[in-house]
Amino acid sequence: MKKFLIAIFFTLTLVYSASADEIVHAYTTLGHSLAKALFDEFEADTGIKVLWERLSGGEAISRLEEERENPRAEIWVGGVGTQHLEAKNRGLTVPYKSDLIKNIPMHYRDKDFYWTGLYIGPLSFCINLDLARKHNLSIPRKWIDLIKPELVNRIRVAHPETSGTAYNMITTIIRICNGDEDFAFEYFKELKKSIDIFTRSGVAPAFACANGEVAVGIGYLHDQIKLQREGAHIDIIIPEDGTGFETASMSILKNNVDQTNAKKLYDWILGRKATDIISRWYVIPLSRLATATSTGFSLSNMNLVNQDDKWDADNKERLIERWNKEIAPAPEN
Repeated sequence: MKKFLIAIFFTLTLVYSASADEIVHAYTTLGHSLAKALFDEFEADTGIKVLWERLSGGEAISRLEEERENPRAEIWVGGVGTQHLEAKNRGLTVPYKSDLIKNIPMHYRDKDFYWTGLYIGPLSFCINLDLARKHNLSIPRKWIDLIKPELVNRIRVAHPETSGTAYNMITTIIRICNGDEDFAFEYFKELKKSIDIFTRSGVAPAFACANGEVAVGIGYLHDQIKLQREGAHIDIIIPEDGTGFETASMSILKNNVDQTNAKKLYDWILGRKATDIISRWYVIPLSRLATATSTGFSLSNMNLVNQDDKWDADNKERLIERWNKEIAPAPEN
């Protein structure tokens, strides 16, 4: 009997150990539906369960800092490239050279292999056509159009302290202003009059616009296209005077646990099946393995600013501090 119980004990120990090994903890800044589609498919393919939590980009950086001495995740999937650069500079991530990284253009991945880009998402406006008709609003075609008196309290955008999307807006406007930060911040002071509230998440303004809560939302093109394809009565505009873009990226987090499964997830997301899932979400995939999805928009027809993610990362703290002081503090939880 004693030998039987010992055998049962060791059998259970091995089962629970194996189960514990077949888990990876992830933070993600992808949209909830896309993250679920990716992680569910990874689990189906590999048997490795992804325990994940969605955070905005700013929240992810804050969480990694808070957990520096006791990390709770091994991988961060999604989030703009400037935030992954910031995480690298703060010592929150580690390098990993996947065999599949060769399929990503060098311009969109870290030279030291700390992060790699997954897709590009340009900044755009969406306008609720029902509200536009009701209030006789013109379609905004340029950033300057957003400060027209008719749009006072009719625009929604995220706050740059919690959202990489909104920080991308700051650096985009600075570049449109030929690097004149003072001039850019004079524009932001006028833009604030048009904004009803600042959200924590970059995707929230598009949902608010689609739902008729607000006339105009500022965010990323793919989020707005998805809502439009799902039936939202909105028009989508790439600003003619210039637009920036996110390079949604991925990093292995600094952790004191075995990161084998995190690396397996990293490799899988760079593989063909995952890149095809990503491309179906109306983004512009970076991997040569991906099958592109038609969105009706082309990079060749966009006036893209000359974006410098390293400059953006190096100046983020200073610019957000100025924003909080001169424009608006971060929204409360």
